[in-house]
Amino acid sequence: MANGRIRARIRRSHLYTFSCLRPNVQESEEGSSLPEGPGFSRVVHCNQPVVHRKRPLKYPNNHISTTKYNALTFLPKALFEQFRRAANIYFLLAAMLSLTSISPFSAVSMIAPLSIVVGLTMAKEAVEDWNRFIQDRKVNHRKVNVHKEGGVFSYKAWQDVRVGDVVKVEKDQFFPADLLLLSSSYDDGICYVETMNLDGETNLKVKRSLEVTLPLDDDATFKDFTGLIKCEDPNPNLYTFVGNLEYDRQIYPLDPSQILLRDSKLRNTAYVYGVVIFTGHDTKVMQNATESPSKRSTVERKMDSIIYILFSVLVLISVISSVGFAVKTRYAMPHQWYLQPYDPSNTLYNPKKPALSGLFHLVTALILYGYLIPISLYVSIEFVKFLQAKFINRDKDMYDEESGTFAEARTSNLNEELGMVDTILSDKTGTLTCNQMDFLKCSIAGTAYGTRTSEVEIAAAKQIAMDLEEQNSDVSGIQPMENHSGLGASEIELETVITSKDEKAHKPAIKGFSFEDNRLMDGKWLQEPNSEQILLFFRILSVCHTAVPEFNEVTGAFTYEAESPDEAAFLVAAREFGFEFCKRTQSSVVVREKYSSWGQPVEREYKILNLLDFTSKRKRMSVIVRDEDGQILLLCKGADSIIFDRLSKNGKGYLDATTKHLNEYGDAGLRTLALAYKKLEESEYSAWNNEFQKAKSSIGGDREGMLERVSDMMEKDLILVGATAVEDKLQPGVPQCIDKLAQAGLKLWVLTGDKMETAINIGFACSLLRQGMKQICISTTNLEESAQDSKEAIKENILMQITNASQMVKLEKDPNAAFALIIDGKSLTYALENDMKQQFLNLAVDCASVICCRVSPKQKALVTRLVKEGTEKTTLAIGDGANDVGMIQEADIGVGISGAEGMQAVMASDFSIAQFRFLEKLLLVHGHWCYKRIAQMICYFFYKNIAFGLTLFYFEAFAGFSGQSIYDDWYSLSFNVILTSLPVISLGVFEQDVSSDVCLEFPALYQQGPKNLFFDWLRIFGWMGNGVYTSIVIFFLNIIIFCDQAFRAGGQTADMSVVGTVMFTSVIWAVNCQIALTMSHFTWIQHALIWGSIAMWYLFLFLYGSFSPTISGDAYQLLVQSLAPAPIFWATTLLVTLACTMPYFAHISFQRYLRPLDHHIIQEIKYYKKDVEDEFMWSREMSKARQKTKIGFTARVEAKMRQLKARLQKKQSGTSYQGPTFRTYVHE
Repeated sequence: MANGRIRARIRRSHLYTFSCLRPNVQESEEGSSLPEGPGFSRVVHCNQPVVHRKRPLKYPNNHISTTKYNALTFLPKALFEQFRRAANIYFLLAAMLSLTSISPFSAVSMIAPLSIVVGLTMAKEAVEDWNRFIQDRKVNHRKVNVHKEGGVFSYKAWQDVRVGDVVKVEKDQFFPADLLLLSSSYDDGICYVETMNLDGETNLKVKRSLEVTLPLDDDATFKDFTGLIKCEDPNPNLYTFVGNLEYDRQIYPLDPSQILLRDSKLRNTAYVYGVVIFTGHDTKVMQNATESPSKRSTVERKMDSIIYILFSVLVLISVISSVGFAVKTRYAMPHQWYLQPYDPSNTLYNPKKPALSGLFHLVTALILYGYLIPISLYVSIEFVKFLQAKFINRDKDMYDEESGTFAEARTSNLNEELGMVDTILSDKTGTLTCNQMDFLKCSIAGTAYGTRTSEVEIAAAKQIAMDLEEQNSDVSGIQPMENHSGLGASEIELETVITSKDEKAHKPAIKGFSFEDNRLMDGKWLQEPNSEQILLFFRILSVCHTAVPEFNEVTGAFTYEAESPDEAAFLVAAREFGFEFCKRTQSSVVVREKYSSWGQPVEREYKILNLLDFTSKRKRMSVIVRDEDGQILLLCKGADSIIFDRLSKNGKGYLDATTKHLNEYGDAGLRTLALAYKKLEESEYSAWNNEFQKAKSSIGGDREGMLERVSDMMEKDLILVGATAVEDKLQPGVPQCIDKLAQAGLKLWVLTGDKMETAINIGFACSLLRQGMKQICISTTNLEESAQDSKEAIKENILMQITNASQMVKLEKDPNAAFALIIDGKSLTYALENDMKQQFLNLAVDCASVICCRVSPKQKALVTRLVKEGTEKTTLAIGDGANDVGMIQEADIGVGISGAEGMQAVMASDFSIAQFRFLEKLLLVHGHWCYKRIAQMICYFFYKNIAFGLTLFYFEAFAGFSGQSIYDDWYSLSFNVILTSLPVISLGVFEQDVSSDVCLEFPALYQQGPKNLFFDWLRIFGWMGNGVYTSIVIFFLNIIIFCDQAFRAGGQTADMSVVGTVMFTSVIWAVNCQIALTMSHFTWIQHALIWGSIAMWYLFLFLYGSFSPTISGDAYQLLVQSLAPAPIFWATTLLVTLACTMPYFAHISFQRYLRPLDHHIIQEIKYYKKDVEDEFMWSREMSKARQKTKIGFTARVEAKMRQLKARLQKKQSGTSYQGPTFRTYVHE
């Protein structure tokens, strides 16, 4: 391993002050007690897996499964899923009854369609679950080196690993189970672990073994190894572990720093040995997983309600028919001699038992009127959704060239749900960001350095320029005031940035270093007036850290393994400035300074005396070193709010200028840290070090508190040197995408495993947060100082924080005020409890943005469930790692990003994309289209079937409720299958109210989905009413026209076959013309399918009538000989069609003229080409089409505009104006 010898000499445990202290023997003896009872009953016999093959110590094996079904459960569960649909239950009953003699249709005609629909859907489910099974199989069959016996190791599949097994994991391999680290390839038992799949963090974590197990560093040493582990039971908490190890007659306490979790990866360590504690579904990553849910869209669930309504109508008219039939049977049948003679054995027509006859007729009517509930609806929807998914999969605008990946609709069940999303819950690392830190700017001794602009500044400047163009009238009104006041342009500029004309020429060639400023490069800093402070600044960067260098033989430069990407960026920056950190030993670091005072490179060694590590609570880190001149220095870096409070009176010389620069950096979305130092006298250091060693070696629960207090004594009276600003590279297009989603009225929550400071800075980078936004931070940090605080006290305190914050939000009177809620994982644990979660949700909903930090995968899922169930609105979760699987499955829609963290999130998702920015088109275009298409398609489907089905009922009333259909059986069967199916499919696949470009230009159009404008009950009942009206017009107009009117040449009136055929022709024309009026977007395909369906009816009637009378019956030669020559046939068809469609035509005309919807206005502008002829009107309409938002670049620009106007007004009035000052949150 590169530089392995250097690393092997480093005893990292001696460097850490807080998080990585090794327990000494006394601590082991007194701190080894483990709580007894439920929750702490796990017993593991190390190197004795055979003990765990029988009860009571038999634990689950290491096989995992993420599938919804298995071989035994597929059939019952899949059938259950299908028959959760109300319509399928009805058709199942109808199919069963079709086997009896009372059915008006044959059994095959009822059973075959149901079998096809259910079979195809189940096959689709099987294919999707099979893909999950294949992925699980690959994981279960991975190989790992396992100790057999006698010090011999051999490879086993992961699924065969047992509790108690000793395993050897090698570099870049995943851990197969939750392990206790015993030793590693390093002398002091440390190893580096990447936990990206668990918490989304790409920076490496340092794990270290107990000192007592360090000799177990070779295969042969495990020949006689035994031990006993007693620990907590399986639980989902990733960041805690309680247990102890009994080894060599001693008891040693265990903590999370010795635990290696499944699905994390070993990095930069040749190998480690570990003993298996938890396997399979007992592991913490699987404890955080949730079962694959069966998801149904809001539209589909509402469709079930419509089915229930129609079924109620069906039962009602069937009861009316059966009652009418019973009455007719009882009173009329004995006098109707032309009917079949009385047969006592025939219970279907028995005047003496009319109730029984009516009951049998009820079953007949239920089947006969079944066209009110169309089975073809489900087939058509499945087919339409399949084609919609194909369009999503082949959208070139969602193709990622770098990875060669298209978007993928992994399930087509939720296409329309994409258009109804209210809240997006997003992971951060790998989803919003690339987790690549670039050193961009710095402030040294009150002077700002760095000329490059951040992504946030560039995008904000572009947005400001666009808004200024749109607000020309406002700016022209301000400009004369500016000139009149004598203000210079520099005084009133929007504090934006001047960007290079050719940004491509300035792309950073060095990973982690995007700095540009000739004043500091190539040793030119020596010519600066503050060169001594610059020298100190660079030395702090190169010395104050915990990283380990590795020499890259390919590039000839050092790379750095750091615990955070920020720290790595600082070291890369120091190297590029000429201060290369090149070596670390147990007690020193060596820096090669390229530009020394005598012009030759020189290596300087700094003796490390103490390292005070960074924690979320401290928000700073310090190192105490002795330089080559014997001077003791404390070098410190941390959050500005922390560092500034610790400055001496003489150390604030650059405070005002640095604060100004930090505010500018924060507004540019950069992560900032302040750097400071102080010189120590020998006596001062010795006295402090004695106190520090006492605190370090103390025994008791308050040791951490003592160390904190002693460290606090040293980290004061500092002298400010400057500040750094690094940029966490966002994925391409993320800020613009978030801004567009915000304009569409969508809310965005960020759920991340990162610490609060990192999440806040990313919030600034992607404009979820901005300067001036009031941050509500809910945390348990301050409570941890008192170890005696009970859980109830902590819970009460968090509830008080939530209550106070809610009150503050409600009392805010400024309409432009924006609040951001930021909460950590520990606080979230209490906030998600039943008695508090509603208050937490109410507060979160009132805030413009919500960021949850340090959350476990389980908490991500719980937050998602809370939002979904608490708001009762559609949620979408998006992530790219295994730690996001829980929330992806819990949300109404799960979107996986096929990134660098494996395929776990993609395999659990409903849709997958390669970049977060593709979410914009997935929702605003495909989601908008799919929602409107499916909604209109379903409404139209019910309309046409009501229009058709009720004519059967009306005829029943005219025919004595005899059960006779006015239509030929083949007419009825072809109605949904051939004659009306293709136009409705074209509506579901090709309909566009506006083009994709307009969807993106007018994001507010998206709100038609969340507001459910096209599938609310008013619209549904409107379509149903239209169907009832159409059925009445078709039936009664035809009856009135043909009842007494001579039809044939001999003066005969029309018979039932003629009336039925003319009536059916009217239905075909009416419903197809209705769908033509419904469509907004026509291509040759729609025209061909609509008018082709009508032509198909005439062709069908011609061909059907050409068969012999034994097949065609009364339809024999009907079109050729009777209908086509009769003008009344054509006139009736035209009259009925006009009468049926006129009300809908009047409705849409009235709506467009008096109460137009947004898309109506846009359609008219596009039709009259006003978007080309009148660009100002088009821009004005685009501005109106933004939902008012308090996040995103748009909100940031509007805030800047308000500041500008306020400044101009104050300067106009002659008062001196100080720009608004906001406290910048700066964090590591």
